[in-house]
This record gives sequence, C-alpha cells and structure tokens, in this order.
Amino acid sequence: MEYVIEMLNIRKEFPGIVANDNVTLQVKKGEIHALLGENGAGKSTLMNVLFGLYQPERGEIKVKGKPVKITNPNIANELGIGMVHQHFMLVDPFTVTENIILGKEPSKAGKINLKTANKEVHGLSERYGLSVNPEAKISDISVGMQQRVEILKTLYRGAEILIFDEPTAVLTPQEIKELMAIMKALVKEGKSIILITHKLKEIMEVCDRVTVIRKGQGIGTVNVSETDPDALASLMVGRDVVFKTEKSEANPAGQVLEISNLNVKDSRGVYAVKNLNLSVRAGEIVGIAGVDGNGQSELIEAITGLKKSESGTVKIGGKEIQNQSPRKITHSGVGHIPQDRHKHGLVLDYSIGENIVLQSYKDHPFSKGGILKYNKIYEKARALISEYDVRTPSEYTPARALSGGNQQKAIIGREVDRNPDLLIAAQPTRGLDVGAIEFIHKRLIEQRDQGKAVLLISFELDEIMNVSDRIAVIYEGEIVAIVNPKETTEQELGLLMAGSKRMEAGGASNV
Repeated sequence: MEYVIEMLNIRKEFPGIVANDNVTLQVKKGEIHALLGENGAGKSTLMNVLFGLYQPERGEIKVKGKPVKITNPNIANELGIGMVHQHFMLVDPFTVTENIILGKEPSKAGKINLKTANKEVHGLSERYGLSVNPEAKISDISVGMQQRVEILKTLYRGAEILIFDEPTAVLTPQEIKELMAIMKALVKEGKSIILITHKLKEIMEVCDRVTVIRKGQGIGTVNVSETDPDALASLMVGRDVVFKTEKSEANPAGQVLEISNLNVKDSRGVYAVKNLNLSVRAGEIVGIAGVDGNGQSELIEAITGLKKSESGTVKIGGKEIQNQSPRKITHSGVGHIPQDRHKHGLVLDYSIGENIVLQSYKDHPFSKGGILKYNKIYEKARALISEYDVRTPSEYTPARALSGGNQQKAIIGREVDRNPDLLIAAQPTRGLDVGAIEFIHKRLIEQRDQGKAVLLISFELDEIMNVSDRIAVIYEGEIVAIVNPKETTEQELGLLMAGSKRMEAGGASNV
C-alpha cells in the first residue's frame, strides 16, 4: 500500500533524553490519522521532525513513497506538508491576509498586491468553509478564528498533508465542533491530516486510525472503528484509567471567598465583569461554566491582583483583598493555577527548580539573609517533581524545555504544596492527557476534602460537571445561575451559557 507519509524507525535525542525511540508512523491519503500519547511522550517532537524543525539521529522519511531529507520547514512546504502549531505563529497588528501571505507575497511591479491576495484568501476561506474576514486584524478576532488563519496559511502554501498540534486545546465546545467539520471537509478535498491529541472523544469522532506513542516508543497503530476510549487510554498510559472522578459528598463550612457587586473592565476599557456576586465555601469546589470571553479572565485577574477592579469587594476569610498586589493576595491564602501558564505561571528561562519556589523563594528554608539557598530549593523541587510525576531530565532543566503538560504539573504542584485557603484553578487540565487529568482532579478533590475552597474555571463541560459541587454559570460578565451538577445536563448548561435561559434557572438571586 502506498502511504502519503512514512516515518520509519525515527530516533530523536536531546541532551539527557531520547524523545523518539525508533518510532514508525504511516499515513494514508485522505485519512485523519491521530497521534496519541501522554504529555512528553514525543508526539510534537516527531511532528517537528516531519516538518523539518528537528533533524533525526536515525530513521527514514518518505513522502508518497519517495525517500526525502526535510532539513527545514521550507522543504516541508515544498513537499506539501503544513503545520498548524499549538501556539499560533501570527503577527497581531497585521490583517488576516497579511499573516497568510507573509513570506509568500504576490507582487505587481515590486509592490505587494493586497487586493489580489484578499481575493485569493477569501476564495480559499469559502472553499473550505472557514468563514474568515481577510481584512480583519488578528488582534480583533477570536482564538478560534486565529486558528482558522493558521489553517489558511498552510492551504495558501499548497499543503496536501496538514499536521494539527493539539488544535482544540484553546477552543470552546462550539469551535471544536466547527473545527471537526473543517477537518472532515479538508479530507473530502483529498487532503490528509495528522492530528496530535490526547482527547479520546475527538479521536473517536473524527479519526480513521490512531498511532499510540508511550514514553517515546511506538506502541502500535489501530483502526478507530475497532477500538474504544478505554482501550486507547490503557494503550496511552500503560494502565487502566478511571474517567469518572470518585468523590464523596461535599461538607462545606464557612465562606472563604466572597465577591460582591464586582465590576472589572477589560483591556479595551469595556466592562467585562458586571455586578458579579459569588461565594465559595471551605470544603467545596465551585465550577464556573461559560463560553470563553464572558468575563472569566477578568474575574480571575481581579481576584488574584493582576487587574484592578472598578468597584465591588473581594474578601478572603472576611478580609478585603481587591486591588492589592499579587504578592499580598498570595500571602492572604490564595493559590492560583493560571490559564496562561507561559504568561503568568512560569519564567520559561528559569530552571524548573527555580520555578517551583517562585512564590516562596524569600521564605525559610529557601533563603537566609537575602541569599538563596539553592541546595534547599532543588531538594524541594526534586520532591515535587517526584510527587507530581513531572517528566523532566532534571530539576535544573529550563521550564521552556518541558512539554506543556509537564509545565502544568509543575505549576499545580507548586500551588497545591503551598496549602492555600482558596485555590483558583483556571483551565487546570488544558493540554493534559487522560492520566494527568485523572491525577489533577484527584488533587483538587483532596484540597476540598482537607477543608479548602476551590474555584474551578474550565471550558470543558464534562470537567465542570465531573469535579464541581456547585456550578456557577457566567454570561456577559454576570453569574446568571447556580446549578447542582447532579440535577443539570450539558444541554441545560449550554442554554444558560448562551444566555437563553437566564432567569428560569433562578438567576443571580441563587448566589
């Protein structure tokens, strides 16, 4: 059988680690082929080899049966291979068209012909059902639309084989559905897709075959029609995984977090949080459900001191903390797992050990007389790396070198270990595999069972329903309903999140 892509016995090494150990991947024309594995299993590394960003130590790559050497992304593009990266490679002040044609601009008499380019982008957008405005600025469009621009960039360059790296990690449920439809349309047009993911539901819904990688080694390739999520999870993790989080009934005590009539503006000066009221008690997990962009980010930033509120109060244990510095708020007993781990969670060029004490480096035993005690810092780091199964060559490795999931586990370990009264977990499992998700959910419930208050913000409805004791629905910056996860459905939550069932569910008066 002829494959459009063959990666045969690929080996890729980095200092102290073998990322790919004789992995084989064979992709048929016109299929959606999933590449499944835990965080740090070597999925992205393998695709970076295919796209020419890394050179393998051993192995062979064939495109349409012919052996090739892909030494850089330009050669990959010439061979019809395009990559939609997890972290978008877009220039914010540029328009959609300007981003798509960058480096391959059509010109007339030495000048870039934007009119022709806009027409071409519009034509591509219509053909593949991507519905993007060519003249919109990147800074003004949603994350889902930005991803469509990344897809159009690859199509504009003539890609026949598209690599999607964790494409749904930053999308809302509706955008995920739209992306699935786009992927199906692309393969109908004769394209082939490699989908890097660890979301089993998406693999079952959209993929034809799946290749599993575990700890850098190829475990095998199976037909999606002949497997199920439980079997795939076991192949990926090497053990049985429990999807439904086991937890006892919550026994909430006194209020830890009290928010009253909070108003917060976004970066454009528009009110993103409006007269918001919410409380979280000791010994309970309150989940916030809402479509991205309804004030979740501004709410978290106001609680944690990253953004000033215009009015209203935020109390922790009865003491007002609004508009205080992030350090003061942290010392008031607030832990924060941020939704953007690169921007607010880590200093990427610091070692993983240094990142683990970012909140506590001034305290005993990590410093004395203003001098850091690195032996104590790295001793602590080793303990948390072991406890949270952070896959890293060592505690001295820069945070930048870890996979996204392992970066996230390090942040969660740091925040939970501080034993805060209130733990704010914003998208805590974004980009994590099923084994890591199971682990994180257990940790959140452990915090609850130890009498801590947990505020969970997630766009994954099954996560909100699985882990929360109460669900607060946010719409246009207001809490429009508080529901019991045992008494609601995804459909009802979806309607509330869209603002169409506002007062029928009791409205904000239930807060």
